[in-house]
Amino acid sequence: MAAAAAASIMAVLVATAAGRVWAEEEGGRQNGTARRDVTYDGRALILDGTRRMLFSGDIHYTRSTPEMWPGLIENARKGGLDVIQTYVFWNVHEPIQGQYTFEGRYDLVKFIREVHAQGLYVSLRVGPFVEAEWKYGALPFWLHGVPNITFRSDNEPFKVHMQNFVAKIVKMMKDEKLYYPQGGPIIISQIENEYKLVEAAFHSRGPPYVQWAAAMAVNLQTGVPWMMCKQDDAPDPIINTCNGLICGETFLGPNSPKKPALWTENWTSRYPLYGHDPRFRSAADLAFAVALFIARKKGSFVNYYMYHGGTNFGRFASSYVTTSYYDGAPLDEYGLIWQSTWSHLRELHAAVKQSEEPLLSGSYSNYSFGEQQEGHVFETESDCVAFLVNFDKHKTSNIQFGEASFQLAPKSVSILSGCRTVVFETAKINAQHGLRTAQIVQPLNDVDNWKIFKEPIPRENSNTTHTGNRFFEHLSTTKDGTDYLWYLSRYDYRSNGHGQLVLNVESQAHVLHAYINNDYLGSVHGSHDGPKSIILKTPITLKEGQNSISLLSVMVGSPDSGAYMERRTFGVRKVSIQQGHHKSHSLNNELWKHQVGLSGEMNSIYTQEGSSRAQWTTIDKSAHFPLIWYKTTFDTPWGNDPVTLNLSSMGKGEVWINGESIGRYWVSFKTPSGQPTQSLYHIPRYFLKPRENNLVLMEEMGGDPLHITVNTMSVTRVYSTVDQLSTPSLLSRRKHPAVRLRCQKGKHITNIEFASYGNPVEDCRSSGRNCLGSCHAETTEFVVKDACLGRRKCAIPVRPAKFGGDPCPGIEKSLSVVATCG
Repeated sequence: MAAAAAASIMAVLVATAAGRVWAEEEGGRQNGTARRDVTYDGRALILDGTRRMLFSGDIHYTRSTPEMWPGLIENARKGGLDVIQTYVFWNVHEPIQGQYTFEGRYDLVKFIREVHAQGLYVSLRVGPFVEAEWKYGALPFWLHGVPNITFRSDNEPFKVHMQNFVAKIVKMMKDEKLYYPQGGPIIISQIENEYKLVEAAFHSRGPPYVQWAAAMAVNLQTGVPWMMCKQDDAPDPIINTCNGLICGETFLGPNSPKKPALWTENWTSRYPLYGHDPRFRSAADLAFAVALFIARKKGSFVNYYMYHGGTNFGRFASSYVTTSYYDGAPLDEYGLIWQSTWSHLRELHAAVKQSEEPLLSGSYSNYSFGEQQEGHVFETESDCVAFLVNFDKHKTSNIQFGEASFQLAPKSVSILSGCRTVVFETAKINAQHGLRTAQIVQPLNDVDNWKIFKEPIPRENSNTTHTGNRFFEHLSTTKDGTDYLWYLSRYDYRSNGHGQLVLNVESQAHVLHAYINNDYLGSVHGSHDGPKSIILKTPITLKEGQNSISLLSVMVGSPDSGAYMERRTFGVRKVSIQQGHHKSHSLNNELWKHQVGLSGEMNSIYTQEGSSRAQWTTIDKSAHFPLIWYKTTFDTPWGNDPVTLNLSSMGKGEVWINGESIGRYWVSFKTPSGQPTQSLYHIPRYFLKPRENNLVLMEEMGGDPLHITVNTMSVTRVYSTVDQLSTPSLLSRRKHPAVRLRCQKGKHITNIEFASYGNPVEDCRSSGRNCLGSCHAETTEFVVKDACLGRRKCAIPVRPAKFGGDPCPGIEKSLSVVATCG
């Protein structure tokens, strides 16, 4: 029967591959409407018979709010994107088996319709395993309890549930007519995610699962192609795609000459982890990677992961991942444009699109100009485009190409329109830069406005159904419904001599807090890259007779990847007490009770209704102790700027605004540079009321709420330097290079802090006169102020005539401007 099933799968795949036309005409010939279909060949995706060069960006509907979607999508479109890509998150849509939710920020259909309304396409990554630094890789935790299940393998229980969900999503998209052949925006879908990374671990159950997943997806007849990322052996007609930082160098290419080169994840930064310093990626590096992929791999689809990262609300971040997600993307966590990345990529997109015909239909040839220099040429009878590449990270290279000489900056790609004229250089940033500022609008420092609730420390006589002479596994016991699990026992102590008593606890959770007789002993935590086990070893004092032991095991997110996720174990593993040099007394097989969650959580005291169930008191001396709930109120800041909380005075916990969790915080876990990984936490304005917003924090380690502030976030300074030899923007009618400044929506230029036409200090971000070089046009400040003050945007050409003539002949000049937005 196994052989017959395999033969059936292959028959489906081969039959579909033979046609390779994914759409039906849907009666087009009968009713006279234009045919809409999506196909592909070895060069590109083909929409209605035309090859398309497509730029795409990930924006996850779950990581923002519906009120933010239109603005995010609009700025993506203005940034030169054609496609919005998103995962589908199974565990938000089916948190309980058979019970579905698609409301609020989980309204997938509404999100796709908004993309469509703004004239963009959709790449739908159905998964349904997605990783994405999302808890459990978006698999619902109830799968963990399905008998005999093995995730993501040739395992019938898993395949049944996976197929049910994928089929449900596809049917929903069809019913809403969202696939391209139906008139909708979805032009491609993805099944599974980076499976090749774990396939070998499943041995003989890996490859059949890949075949099954491909056949299952194709059988759903969506009318658009399917892809698998990082799956070199993706069976026809599934397209194998690349994920990574440098796919122009690492991608082995499509596994068939009939498939195009698609880049599904070009990482715009690296996702931040608690305890790690943020790692951003420069605009020049991103542009270099994109241009190289198009030139070397004949790439025709590039997706930025992320284009907008957003916020991991609630408890959806995976292990040790921060609440802020990909803040350095072209659109930052709050939806503000991240300059210069957004504008530089926008110029790149325009330069590539200008030569779409030779790139997708022309003949290809390549040249070597040295060990680290190369050229790639695409040419038709009527048009030509060349990509000149310099891999040398330190030296400028001069090369002869055709009848002209070109100077290539270190680690750069120059794009030549008509194979003659430079229209874009990846290493030359002419776009403005921006400085983002968090402005304090309300300090929450009035002690009379704060109330506290002390989380009760449970003891072994607490009522609980989770009891046994062993340690219960953390996630299996909590069902991932809370980060917290109490391990409760008692120890009958009889003094047997001298020597310090020491408690030893080994745990495979992320954080552990220990109490004896309700007295706090201490805490220990792990890290993303640290050992699997954390160990607490602390001196203790016991009383004669019975002593209660209360251990709080804490998860900072669940895993999001790897093989056999259902077998992972977390929580307390070993407990012992030792006195002096005596043999330690193991408590592993003592009677242990387990309490799921915190009392405040179970009573939902972070909501208006649940708050009445807690006995709130004024702040006292215990206010800075661990396991304290805090609450206060604040008014919504005026205007439209994004709102944040500065929690740098706190320790670790979770925050709720009007009952909505804005995520975990952990500012006490410092990075190697000595700073919190994240101290500002986004509050979407959709969560706010005009006045008296309820703020509740569960502080786990101890902090000072009187130093919390409410802030607004905005780009307060913009600056740019452009030299006279720069390539003019393709997006402007001007024929000269120009400094272009723009404030965010609702703001205008209020001051020119610095302006110099001459040879100012490169990348001058200060307003001091020390930025002036040996050459400076005295009219610069007047010219710039006249062009910019009071306006949201302005452009100043970089040419001598604008400034009353050449202030210093023979010197290469540039214009540098620093402006204030308000």
